[in-house]
Order: sequence, then C-alpha cells, then structure tokens
Amino acid sequence: MGMKTFKYCFVHYSSMLSKERLKQVLAEQRDSILKRDFGIERELLKEIESKIRLPHAVVITGIRRCGKSTLLRQIIKKFYADSEFYYISFEDERLLNFRAEDFNLIFEALIELFGEKKTFFIDEIQNVENFEAFVRRFCDNGFKFFVSGSNAKLLSRELGTKLTGRHTDITLNPFTFSEFLSLRGVKFEKNMLYKTIEKAKIKKYFDEYLAGGGMPEFLIYKDASSLAGVYEDIVIKDIAVRHNVGDVHRLRELYQYLITNFSNKFSYRSLNKIMGMGSVNTVKKYISYLEGAFFAKTVGKFDYSLKKQMINDKKIYISDNGFIKVISTRTTQDRGRLLENLVFNTLKISSNPFYYANKRECDFLLLKNNEIKSAMQVCWELNEENREKELEGLIGALKEFNLKEGTILTHDEEDELTAEGKKIKITPVYKWLLA
Repeated sequence: MGMKTFKYCFVHYSSMLSKERLKQVLAEQRDSILKRDFGIERELLKEIESKIRLPHAVVITGIRRCGKSTLLRQIIKKFYADSEFYYISFEDERLLNFRAEDFNLIFEALIELFGEKKTFFIDEIQNVENFEAFVRRFCDNGFKFFVSGSNAKLLSRELGTKLTGRHTDITLNPFTFSEFLSLRGVKFEKNMLYKTIEKAKIKKYFDEYLAGGGMPEFLIYKDASSLAGVYEDIVIKDIAVRHNVGDVHRLRELYQYLITNFSNKFSYRSLNKIMGMGSVNTVKKYISYLEGAFFAKTVGKFDYSLKKQMINDKKIYISDNGFIKVISTRTTQDRGRLLENLVFNTLKISSNPFYYANKRECDFLLLKNNEIKSAMQVCWELNEENREKELEGLIGALKEFNLKEGTILTHDEEDELTAEGKKIKITPVYKWLLA
C-alpha cells in the first residue's frame, strides 16, 4: 500500500486534542527541534549513517538527558537537510494520554502541515502504549523511523515482539573523553600526546572528566542540581511510577547504598539482609529497574558455568562518574574506583565485561565469541603497597585463560614489563581512551 492509498484511508479517532490544536503542537515541536543547538557532533553519527538505507526502525536508547534529542537533531541536519522529516516528541505534556490508535490523526495533521515525507523522528516513544504496532505498519509501507527512549527493557520487549527483524538498536552514552575535549574546544590529534603543553592540557581536562563525567547539560552549565534532577526523574518517573513501586523510601535506600558502594562485590542475599527488602527477588527486581533506565549495570564473576555465573557475587557500576559525587554518601572519593568506573563504561560500549576472582582479583575480562580474549586491571597508581596484589590478580587471569599479555590502566603511569612469562603493558587511562 503506497502513500496515496494511505492518504485516503484515515480513520478519525476521538482524541484529547482537536486536529487544529494537534497541528499547533506539531508545528511548535518542529520549530523546537530545528532551533535546538546542534551541539558537539556525536561519534555515533558514523554508525547511524550506515543504518540510513536499511528498511529498519533505528531505536536510540540511553539514560535521560544524555543527548538523544540533540542526536536526532544532528541526524536531521546531516542526512535530511533539515526538511525531509516529521518530528514528534511524546515528552510534551500536551500529548499525555495519547493513544496509539490516534497516530493516524497525527499523520494526517503532519501531511497537511508539511507535505508528504517518508521519515519519522519520534522522541520518548515509550510514553505511548502499543506504539510498536504503528511503527511496524508504517515500516511495512516504506517509512523510515528514528525513535528514542530512556527505558531499555520497555523498548526491547515491545519492539522485540512486534518488530522482529525490523529494528536496529543503538545506545547513546554520555560524552566520551574525545567528545568532552571537543566541548572544551580541543580538537584532538595524536601528536598532542608528545607535546608538553598540549599533553598537560589533556591531562588537566581528563581529571575534570574523571570527576565530573560526561552528561552534556552538567558539563555546559556546571550545575550539580541538573544531575540530581536526572536521578530523581529516573527514580520516580522511570522506576517508581512505571513499575508501581509502593515503598519508594526503601527503593531509594537500596540505590543510595549501591551508588555509594559501586565497584564493590555484593550478593542479592547479602543486600536483602542489609537493606531489609523482604525478599531476594525484590532486590533483583529493583536493581533490574535501575539497569533498565541505563543508570547502572551489574557485572558478574566469569565462570564457564552459566548457573555459577548467576549465583556468584556481582559488582555494579554507575553509568556516569558525575552522579557518584552528587548522590554517594561517601565523604571522600576513591579515585582508583572512579577510574575503574570510567574504564567499565568505556568497555561496555563494545563488549560484555566480567570480573575474575580466584586467590586474587582481576578487574575486567573481555569475552569475544565465547572466549576470554583479554584481561585488564585498573588502579590509580602502582606502588609498593599494591604492586604485588595488582600484578598477581592480572597474571592469575592471564594464566587461567592462557593469555600472553595483559593491561594495567593507571592515572598517569606508562611502562612495559614481563612477569612470570607474561607481557604487561601499563598505560594511562587518558591515552587508552584516546587510542
């Protein structure tokens, strides 16, 4: 069924908005997205370019306020000439209670306003129940969709059942260190790392990035309340309201504990005992909500047995270092753990990290094609107090998985050594991030 057939088969549903009022909303939204600051060009645009010609809906997910709408703006400008698109934002309170069956009315209003287009950009689409039926119907008739949302499980569940084989998922994270440097006006080139003044600037900016993270709004305005506000919206709107959580106080206490103790080992059973949650299943459920909102991610101890992986102690990492300073109750920050959190958030983009523990621990094992391919240790610095422990943990992992070399990431040390027949490369995290 082509566009012209579509044009004459609208069914008019009763809506909370009249068509004229709806047109006003849609016109204002289009103006708003076109007036949005283009911002720092996101690295993900390169990946998205390869998806343009695919007949799939491109689903962009990520934590609240990490720049999804700005990314949509960049796609509109770069690939659609700021004209060949429709835009709808369901974060707009005027579209609250909008029903999926009213999409035809929206489509009719869009055609009357802007003419016939073949590409939809839809922000926070998960706020409309059964949205996936509309997306599928239009995809099947040759329309392209870019949709954004800030709830991973909601999107994947609904799209997975109704859009099997018709969507491709992309996760947008807070700024990478390269994007952070661009925001600060530094166009990075590799030779900068060999020039004293430029290298000193990069190290200074890295320390700022390590402590403050990469959430765009916070970096631009330097107002910690913006991070606190994002966290509050996640806890209340994305979790408590959406999942009908009754005891919000207990939920907050659990999250406060996890954020304060990020990167430390825990078990669901021990958490239940400490927090008095009532059941282990409640603890698991609440943590899964936090992960589903992209705020945190749990990491398991590697084991070839999936059953053992499930029951082994976990660690949790926070999606951006900026939140840790704002929400954690720890009075002094462990810089080594901040470094580890940052490294994890970089690794998770392209792999599924595990930790290793035997007599000693190794921070990260990276799996590829069901084989451990690399092992990595993270510490602020190697000194007399921790050298033996850090090396033993890494070498233990290298031996266990028959790897020839491993990496120790530090704040500012660079070296290469051989220990027990294993090659160990010691690299500053800022260099590793920019490699």
